Amino acid sequence: PLLSEGVVKTVMEVAKRVEIILKGPEEGAIVLSGCGTSGRLAFLASAFNRELRRLDRQPVYSYVIAGGDRLVCEGGVDSVCEGKKQVLFIGISCGLSAPFVAGQLDFCLRRPEVYTPVLIGFNPATQARSDPIPGCSFTFLSVVRRLQERAETRDAFLLNPAVGPEAVSGSSRMKGGSATKILLEAVLSAAHAAAFSGVLQHMRTYEEAFQRTYTHSEEIAALVEADIRGFINGGYSSLNNNEGPLSDLGPEFLISHEDFLRLVLPGLTDRDTVVLLYSDADNLSQVVATARRVREKTRGVHADAVHQYFSLSLSLCLSLYQQWELSTKLVLNAVSTGAHVLKGKVFRNYMVDVQVTNSKLYGRAARLLQIWIFYSVCSLIKWTDVQNAMLSFHLLIKNRKKLSVFYSKQAELRVLKDLFLIYDCK
Repeated sequence: PLLSEGVVKTVMEVAKRVEIILKGPEEGAIVLSGCGTSGRLAFLASAFNRELRRLDRQPVYSYVIAGGDRLVCEGGVDSVCEGKKQVLFIGISCGLSAPFVAGQLDFCLRRPEVYTPVLIGFNPATQARSDPIPGCSFTFLSVVRRLQERAETRDAFLLNPAVGPEAVSGSSRMKGGSATKILLEAVLSAAHAAAFSGVLQHMRTYEEAFQRTYTHSEEIAALVEADIRGFINGGYSSLNNNEGPLSDLGPEFLISHEDFLRLVLPGLTDRDTVVLLYSDADNLSQVVATARRVREKTRGVHADAVHQYFSLSLSLCLSLYQQWELSTKLVLNAVSTGAHVLKGKVFRNYMVDVQVTNSKLYGRAARLLQIWIFYSVCSLIKWTDVQNAMLSFHLLIKNRKKLSVFYSKQAELRVLKDLFLIYDCK
């Protein structure tokens, strides 16, 4: 679906809008926005500013992530576009459901003289979320319909190829996240090269990243049962995030290789595994030096050992760094999802450990309860009564308390009684 004629045509049109702003950066801006994984991908795409700086050109990319770099406060489009006369806004919501993105798209649609909105998602437009958004007069579905009307005159764009359901329902960081990364990089790379005829070829190069990555499936599977912590070369200086270093927030925010060498390396034993993910673009002498220091602490660094050290190295003809990022994403997705399954956070193909911190996740938790508890145990209870009870409960625990919904027959009545305190189903 990513290579379909309609998708490639829209990618080329959006790339042309990006190129226009690249040629007039003083009055233009490109904003990428999303929640969770989508926001992190917006952050990664904004790293195209590095290429502009290398060419001694003015950066034009900004990112907005729900919660900011620390995921604790709200951001907005207008805060990064002040004084600009031409803004291309790219909102990412894999399920066409995030109120954060819907609000920003509504903002852009009401200001057509400045903003050209682009929406990336992977559901049909008719399946955009129609639930009311607290404090708003619109729904995501109504925003999508307005955007489609504007798309007829090419004043807005909708990129929503049907990539199919996720292996774990709702876990759009996997297939949806990978498709988002490919689309964003295809658009921006084409604009930077001003070679729009090469869009299709560029998108096909990602197939090699998939093929090469999954030739290491056995090594990836061996990591699933491990306790994992990640570090990045250069730390926050490499991330170049809006809020700068976050190391003061706690040890989990220490992310540089130096932090690994200082805090983790001294405590390594033969039961530990160190995995170095690198590309040919990295300084291989540093990789070798780090591996040697690790080998001094543990024997589990040989390729033939049970706890082994391995590397993934991609030699691709186009956009090496982007392919390396995609390969890294695929590996980490596989490892983290496998760990969720082993920890009991997945039932059938549903992620059932839900932290109810916004209306979207509230709706997901409500549907899980509807499917597994109320329909199976309390079929006589009106669902509207249950929704009202859940809404009251949600308002009490919002942003403060974690709601974990783990399905089991023995837990059904306890969840009902402890969660809502209003029904006694026997």
